[in-house]
Amino acid sequence: MRGGGGSGRKRAAAGSQAQDGAGHSGRGPGRLSVVSLGPGDPCLLCPQSRAALESATAVAGYSTYLDLLEPELLAGRELVETGMTGEVERVNRAVDLALAGHRVAVVSSGDAGVYAMAGLVLEVLEERGLQETLPCEVLPGVPALAAAAALLGAPLTHDFACVSLSDLLTPWETIEKRLAAAAGADFVLVLYNPRSKRRSGHLARALAIIAAQRAPSTPAGVVCRAFRPGQSVTVTTLGELDPEAVDMQSLVLVGNSATRLTGGRMLTPRGYAGKYNLKQGPGKARARLANTGPKA
Repeated sequence: MRGGGGSGRKRAAAGSQAQDGAGHSGRGPGRLSVVSLGPGDPCLLCPQSRAALESATAVAGYSTYLDLLEPELLAGRELVETGMTGEVERVNRAVDLALAGHRVAVVSSGDAGVYAMAGLVLEVLEERGLQETLPCEVLPGVPALAAAAALLGAPLTHDFACVSLSDLLTPWETIEKRLAAAAGADFVLVLYNPRSKRRSGHLARALAIIAAQRAPSTPAGVVCRAFRPGQSVTVTTLGELDPEAVDMQSLVLVGNSATRLTGGRMLTPRGYAGKYNLKQGPGKARARLANTGPKA
């Protein structure tokens, strides 16, 4: 845990009796809110999540995610701040603060239930026997895959599968099996955690597994830092996708056999063209709308 004194953050010291913003020592259980931050743009922070942050007396999060928050949402609050791999320590400290009477927001980027903190929070509560007694809510948000898909066009309008390439908690052999199965089933693929300094070769291997069952011309996209400063969006093909252009803050999407490029965007058809005339003029639509109004 570290404090950023210049930004109005204050550290929650381990083992100390926590106090909320009004100076209360916190008698009796407080509550936990697992808060989804969305992609990072404040405009995409859901109202429920914003309200939970505004009412919180303590905030726990990975340093990079706390940096996404507006300073006023952190100012004057107890802060539990850890780096990568500090999740278990962070959640246990958040639970301790809640037991001391704090309203604690445990934050995650994207949606907290998608490769994020919601599961660990519930596991820790279960392990500590608090799952029935300590109030805990999970607040949804805009997941990274939805943000990336919007920037790429409409690649996820039919069945898709998400696979994380991080082998910190999942054996690489398991990841390979899941990739092969999803590619063989013709799912559009969303690759989370595609590359890091330690895992520089994983993405190339993953793309090779997919390429064994997909044409090189299959549309693909890379979105880096969606809806954050430095955002970049690349529409390409499976055969031309360069792993070196991808980093840990990227999401990689690979289309299925029906995905195509249109107007520089990825499109995976839902199937309307096979059932409806998509060139139907507006006349009937206007007539139907007119008939839905109040009757005299």
